[in-house]
Amino acid sequence: MAAQAIQTIGVVGAGTMGHGIAQVAAMSGFAVVLVDSAPSALERGRAQIEKGYERLVAKGKLAAEARDESLARITVAPDLAALATVDLAIEAVVERLEVKRQVLGELDRVCHPAALLATNTSSISITKLAGSTGRPEQVIGMHFMNPVPLMQLVELIRGLATGQATYDAVEEVTRRMGKTPVEVHDSPGFVSNRVLLPMINEAAFCLHEGVGKPEAIDQVMKLGMNHPMGPLALADLIGLDVCVDILRVLSDGFGDPKYRPCPLLIKMVDAGYLGRKSGRGFYTYDRA
Repeated sequence: MAAQAIQTIGVVGAGTMGHGIAQVAAMSGFAVVLVDSAPSALERGRAQIEKGYERLVAKGKLAAEARDESLARITVAPDLAALATVDLAIEAVVERLEVKRQVLGELDRVCHPAALLATNTSSISITKLAGSTGRPEQVIGMHFMNPVPLMQLVELIRGLATGQATYDAVEEVTRRMGKTPVEVHDSPGFVSNRVLLPMINEAAFCLHEGVGKPEAIDQVMKLGMNHPMGPLALADLIGLDVCVDILRVLSDGFGDPKYRPCPLLIKMVDAGYLGRKSGRGFYTYDRA
């Protein structure tokens, strides 16, 4: 499908990444269908999009009329059948291989034959995910960064069978969304998380072993390495469950014990301390 033919984008998953992608796509002029099987998630996702637009209006970065037009371009639905006519479907569900494979397989059955399928996976093989469809040449990795409305980068990852036309079309869509596409190879964690997650994991080990308190660990990285956010605060933003999932993909993919998740990370996830989205992680947050 040619880039200019992509007018409607479907997004599967109304969580942090999904509603962020929907917000940016609609603001960039695309018609958007946001799908989530949980009505409460759809309600929260829509509310977060509205809040995101309101913040932009308050800062003078978006006119009230443009906000209303963007919101009007977003449709929410509880079933993947609503994506039957989209030109590009982007899955943004939990970072688990089997869940993503199931969603992509269903999208392959539901979407029209010319539609492109993208996965927002942050670590899983695009080739493996594309294999769950009958159109692997039309499947691509489209890894947005969190928070989507603010972060410039989108990693674009070809699977073994991804066609050039698919890459070109999705690259152009990425630019139309105001993002910077960077092509990387299909390898566990790609570039972003192959570099980032070991740092977060090592910071968790420092806390686990009593080397420093969370505030001290983060301050060292902020003041000493000029990072805008410390690794533990960043882990809370990403979601500790997502961090553990990615580390397990890296560990399995490379067979290297250096990627094994810190026991403290696993224990916190087991306790439901997932970071900002749960109100508690390495730090505590007001969820109101």
